[in-house]
Amino acid sequence: MLRFIFSFFGGIFTLLTLGTIMGALTLGGIFYMYGRDLPSYETLSQYTPKTISRIYSIEGKIIDEFAVERRLFTPAEEIPDIVKQAFISAEDKNFYTHGGFDPMGMVSAAIDAVASRGEDVRGASTITQQVMKNFLLDGSRSAERKIKEIILATRIEGAMPKERILELYLNEIFLGQNSYGVTAAALTYFNKPLTALTPGEAAYLASLPKSPSNRHPVRDRETAVFWRNNTLRLMYRNGYIDEATFEAERAAPLLSVQGGDYPSFRESLPPRDYFTDEIRRQLSQNFGEEEFFSGGLSIRATVDPDLQITAAQSLQRALEEYDRSTSIWRGTGKTIPEQALASEETWRVALRATDIPRDITLENPWYPAVVLEVAENELRIGIEGITETEAQPFVVPRRDIEWMRGDFFENFTPGDVVHVRRMTQDSDGAFIRWTLRQVPEVQGGFMAMDVNTGRVIAMQGGFSYENSVFNRATQAQRQPGSSFKPFVYAAALDSGYSPATIVVDAPITINTPQGVWTPKNASNQFYGPTPLRTGIERSRNLMTIRLAQEIGIDTVGRYAEKFGVYQNMNRVLAASLGSDETTLFKMVAAYAMFANGGERVEPTLVDRVQDRYGNTVYRHDQRICENCNDPTLAAGQAPRITSNRDRVMNEITAYQLTSMMKGVVDRGTASSAINLPVPIAGKTGTTNDAKDVWFVGFSSNIVAGCYIGYDTPRTLGRSASGGGICGPVFNRFMSEAIDRYGGGRFKVPADCQFINIDRFSGARLPDAASGDNVIGECFRPGEEPLFGITFDGGFAMAADLPLFDEVPRQGRQVTTSTGQSATVGPKATFGTLSSGGLY
Repeated sequence: MLRFIFSFFGGIFTLLTLGTIMGALTLGGIFYMYGRDLPSYETLSQYTPKTISRIYSIEGKIIDEFAVERRLFTPAEEIPDIVKQAFISAEDKNFYTHGGFDPMGMVSAAIDAVASRGEDVRGASTITQQVMKNFLLDGSRSAERKIKEIILATRIEGAMPKERILELYLNEIFLGQNSYGVTAAALTYFNKPLTALTPGEAAYLASLPKSPSNRHPVRDRETAVFWRNNTLRLMYRNGYIDEATFEAERAAPLLSVQGGDYPSFRESLPPRDYFTDEIRRQLSQNFGEEEFFSGGLSIRATVDPDLQITAAQSLQRALEEYDRSTSIWRGTGKTIPEQALASEETWRVALRATDIPRDITLENPWYPAVVLEVAENELRIGIEGITETEAQPFVVPRRDIEWMRGDFFENFTPGDVVHVRRMTQDSDGAFIRWTLRQVPEVQGGFMAMDVNTGRVIAMQGGFSYENSVFNRATQAQRQPGSSFKPFVYAAALDSGYSPATIVVDAPITINTPQGVWTPKNASNQFYGPTPLRTGIERSRNLMTIRLAQEIGIDTVGRYAEKFGVYQNMNRVLAASLGSDETTLFKMVAAYAMFANGGERVEPTLVDRVQDRYGNTVYRHDQRICENCNDPTLAAGQAPRITSNRDRVMNEITAYQLTSMMKGVVDRGTASSAINLPVPIAGKTGTTNDAKDVWFVGFSSNIVAGCYIGYDTPRTLGRSASGGGICGPVFNRFMSEAIDRYGGGRFKVPADCQFINIDRFSGARLPDAASGDNVIGECFRPGEEPLFGITFDGGFAMAADLPLFDEVPRQGRQVTTSTGQSATVGPKATFGTLSSGGLY
């Protein structure tokens, strides 16, 4: 009997031993089979998660951010213990003791699933396993994936410290509301840094990984509070918080950004505008969209936030003034169904859902509103975000629509969605009434930059970014019109002409493949022999065409391309009047080279870009500081900065052109619009039929430009002009810019030889001459004029047009349309009558 018992138990033991061995071999085989082709966990050591890229102002304030996944990577040592403890309690209480997977946890989960007959099925994955699943495996629910997960978790536990694994988990985990990682989630739900979170807030975040979409703090409030409290209970049970903290946090309400208890982090940022969106566009091209949106870049923008507001409102005011001059009411084109007007609650919901711009702050913020009732003498309106407790009558009186055609009944019906703003007293800001506003149909762009560094300090690409994201400062291809003429004059000055050179202003007829072209001056008059200076000051088309023909349209084209206005200008004479298309961005950058003495400057919206590790990957300022790190530099001695900029034009040519363009502002086509306390040079531009109007100008350190026109070009009206419409935009902006950045006299080249000239005739005057007609022109050394011979170039002119004597320098003979001879030449100087060869 005893022998039988020993044999029985021996058999059992043998069976168990063999079974264990077979099980081990089977398990080992399974692990070997699934572990052969697993991805390497070593890739985690190069973990670079998708991270928010942020744009900072010159003061270091965040002004915008871009992301595919809202994530802010935070090292483990900077994550507070209470946050780590909350997630460990909710997800993996044995995290610091297990070896990658938790057998007891898996058994417990299985027992609970069986006991509840499948109703309580919970995961048993450790934090390490979740890291493996998120980083190296797919998210499928299968035994095969689970085995692979355990294998990788075991491997990584032997190769990586626990804190590093936890760091990976807390930065990668999705927590709802497009927030990835605990740092971004803390901002999204509570607008707080991690260090400011309460235990209850940390517990709420820790409850989200299992089901973030079903635990919204407002929509699923009861569920969210239940799971927050459950996590608090686990934290208390694990000894991470005491009983008093547990009870206090469990009883506290769940306050959140979504519930309106905290301001949204996004609300603390200015609305996205044309400037930061243009940074996105340019850096996405330079670095690639994936790197820009997920590379965690830190971008230092060149924008001056105060002047950006000034630029936006200066342009907006001009657009609105022009729009109101048309007397046409268009409104927003949006309406709310009549049934939604039955109660305040329903129309407020419908109004909030209406897609119209909400980023306009011209004079006062513009609010979306809905017309509730139309009467003969007033509109009754409901205004978004404004309640009647503010004791302001929510009506628009009849006198507010005096500018538009028609009355209330003709232009409005109940349900119309409109914009309104408060009209207030200039003196004390006291409320007067609500006034109707509309986004203009006419559009435009504005840009300003530093002439020496190329730093763009302001840019506005239209009336409202939310209304239209198309950036008309950088993307709109428009004809610059007469604002292109300085490049023709620059080419002429470098070809030997001077500001006092005489060019005939007389009719021209040109045969073209499209037919006969007979260009005219804007005034439809002709002025005869005229100095170059007057030609640009008064924007004479015929003089410009003659210049272009004389020096060669190919020379003009090369100049335009050298300055970056065009990549490949059409070699036709009409291009000398700005018939080719370019952008405001390119025009402003080109004018900066006039202002800084002829050196190339590249415009930039970004000073510096740093990657996620703080390494500088782009820096705009490439100048070299030769002794910035010299400890022996004497007190009061400035470091020596070496510029490596190319010279685009001769500095005397640049000054001559600047002086002539200063005449445009002082007494030319912009004189009535520009009134500033420092010297200003610039040029107006008005295209054919006034489809676009321009003004680009500069002080000694800031250049700015404006264009205004319809997106689908059509006339702005016979009275429209660059000086009249764009000039005031420039003037308003520069008034503020000069207060901030100053300004002074334009730098005079050392080799300038000043000679007094009569600006009407181009004749030389005595050194002591004075009067409105006297101009001290800068000439190159040895370029002193000689007079003595009279000729008219062979043009038939009115008898009362003045001619004058001169001694011509070497030139070439041409035959005029009357058969007479005239001397012209590419090296024209005083008094040379250049017909341009067009008769």
